[in-house]
Amino acid sequence: MNSRRDFLQKMGVSALMLQLGSVASFADTPNHFEQPYDGKVLRVAIMGLGGYGTRVAEAMKACTKAKLVGVISGTPSKIKEWQTKYNIPEKNCYNYENFDQVKNNKDIDAIYVITPNALHHSQVIRVAKAGKHAICEKPMALNPKEAQEMIDACKKANVKLLIGYRMHFEPRTLEVIRMRKAGEFGKIMFFQAQCGFKAGDPNQWRLNKALAGGGAMMDIGIYAINGARYMVGEEPIWVTAQETKTDPLKFKEGVDETIQFQFGFPSGAVASCLSSYNINYLDRFFMSGDNGFAEMQPSTGYGPIKGRTHKSELTQPITTHQTVQMDEMATIIFEDNKPVVPVNGEEGLKDLKIIEAIYLAAKTGKKVNLNV
Repeated sequence: MNSRRDFLQKMGVSALMLQLGSVASFADTPNHFEQPYDGKVLRVAIMGLGGYGTRVAEAMKACTKAKLVGVISGTPSKIKEWQTKYNIPEKNCYNYENFDQVKNNKDIDAIYVITPNALHHSQVIRVAKAGKHAICEKPMALNPKEAQEMIDACKKANVKLLIGYRMHFEPRTLEVIRMRKAGEFGKIMFFQAQCGFKAGDPNQWRLNKALAGGGAMMDIGIYAINGARYMVGEEPIWVTAQETKTDPLKFKEGVDETIQFQFGFPSGAVASCLSSYNINYLDRFFMSGDNGFAEMQPSTGYGPIKGRTHKSELTQPITTHQTVQMDEMATIIFEDNKPVVPVNGEEGLKDLKIIEAIYLAAKTGKKVNLNV
């Protein structure tokens, strides 16, 4: 399966080993991980045991506040494999038909939905109805309507809905955000994001409109959109976009190959972004202000994130993104902790509203006003 996740996994195996070995260095205080954690642990079941589900499961081995305790899959052989590998009891194993029964399982607190995009909507709503907290991979749905229905269902069930925005907890990313908030770049004038690689297998679900909801924009372009928002610190008020398609056999109707898009922000700052399934080696953010700049490359890959500002290289600790994400999500669920950049359903909804506007701008050739 030649997906973005497979691509990044191949490119970052050695980096992942480095991350797993150094996650303990990510701490607010020198003794952060030296003292045993005795608080409440978030007990998580993963739904969808593919490549990224496996990455999350491996990362959770190093978690102190979250633990993998259950699985949900349509493939019995995968369930058996995960039971053995992660010591998961039979009573915490479900398939897609019977996982509503998790409502009777007091040993599972949350379900992490890591399935094709088109399944997120119905599965998260079922998770909510079962009374479990929902963690959902991005994009959270196929469109804003679905996203709002997921938010409403979780609110009605009085459970949390969190989106898997791992970059919102990444130390070097957070340092750039801190510097911007402190005014160290001056007035932000420009942001650029380049996100792309060559998609492989033409039969993969990410190139299937019905399952993915689009193409590169839904998978990797969302990093540019989300990054523009948290780096600039504003919501865009207009978008323009241009689509390029060189291989209509591989990238069928409704599956975007390459889209360039531009944002305008209330302050007057502008952004220029690119999302592609046909251009390799694109993983870069750049932001310029009156008094300084920040450049990150890689900017959203699995690690290590590298970057520099007008002051110095970014040297914050290298972490395993998913380990930190799951520990932080435990504090959001149990302690109502407020992260620097939100990871709630409303955050995911904003990105989907922008994606919808980008597609409209690319189709019509017109500037589309935004209200997110």
